[in-house]
Amino acid sequence: MKTSDFYFDLPQELIAQDPLDDRSASRLLVLDKTTGEMQHRHFYDIIDYLNEGDCLVLNNTKVIPARLYGVREGTGAMIEILLLKRRENRVWETLVKPGKKAKPGTRIIFGDGLLTGEVLDVVEEGNRLIQFTYEGVFEEILDQLGQMPLPPYITHELKDRNRYQTVYAKYEGSAAAPTAGLHFTPELLQKIREKGIRIAEVTLHVGLGTFRPVKVEDVTMHHMHSEFYEVTEEAATVIRDTKASGGRVICVGTTSCRTIESVAARFDGEIRACSGWTEIFIYPGFTFRLLDGLITNFHLPESTLLMLVSALAGKEHIMAAYEEAVRARYRFFSFGDAMFIR
Repeated sequence: MKTSDFYFDLPQELIAQDPLDDRSASRLLVLDKTTGEMQHRHFYDIIDYLNEGDCLVLNNTKVIPARLYGVREGTGAMIEILLLKRRENRVWETLVKPGKKAKPGTRIIFGDGLLTGEVLDVVEEGNRLIQFTYEGVFEEILDQLGQMPLPPYITHELKDRNRYQTVYAKYEGSAAAPTAGLHFTPELLQKIREKGIRIAEVTLHVGLGTFRPVKVEDVTMHHMHSEFYEVTEEAATVIRDTKASGGRVICVGTTSCRTIESVAARFDGEIRACSGWTEIFIYPGFTFRLLDGLITNFHLPESTLLMLVSALAGKEHIMAAYEEAVRARYRFFSFGDAMFIR
């Protein structure tokens, strides 16, 4: 299986640069994963496709303002840092631009000295381990100095940083938003609950894999970076009960999907309360053990996320749906429209 098998031509103007005023007013392409049949709706119509007894799995991770701009001590050279993974003793694994200016021993000053960092080591893929020095609460300093880590294909300034958070975000730790969840409003979620659809919240802190393209032609040779996940006893019980009663488990976003399928792989098809790190890579040929349906956005050509949805609905159905989405002028990527694979 080749990475190039997952290429499609996307006009630049279809890449959404700004979120809609009404989160739930985005368009929704409904795809039957068995027949390939498609329907064009709006996201607030999602409730029509959910049945009493189904379960929605949400990723309640919260994006941190993980992009920092500083200057190199001694030279004043500008350096951009993206926080990826928290380690111990105030150390973070980071993505640094330009990397050549961040050798071990380099000190970086942020916000007139409110925060300083020292590069300790260069690790996998050229990432830097940086130890930070500060007084007070790191999260408060980050909220003051940091910017939301919008993907590189979004060039417009985000006026309200909450629009890059889901309305149910709780636990800080992500370097990118679980964007399928951006379409939900509190009102829509309340209507869904009132219809008898249960909600299970899991956590997966989105990391470097979101930004890393597939660089190998043989799909099976691609290595996913590890991301931290957690499933509570409450969430595991809801998912177990849904499966036992014949309801569908529908994940909101590829991150929720990867979380529950990681746990299923760990416990021979069962869902249990647990936490850990996952490098699960889902591509065609994968057998889903828990997932029945998926709400997701439209993904980049040749990306691991496009491979994941192809594993669920079949590559032919997905590529046909993407061709239809381009023809119908759907909006793509993080702030774009949605797809429901059922």
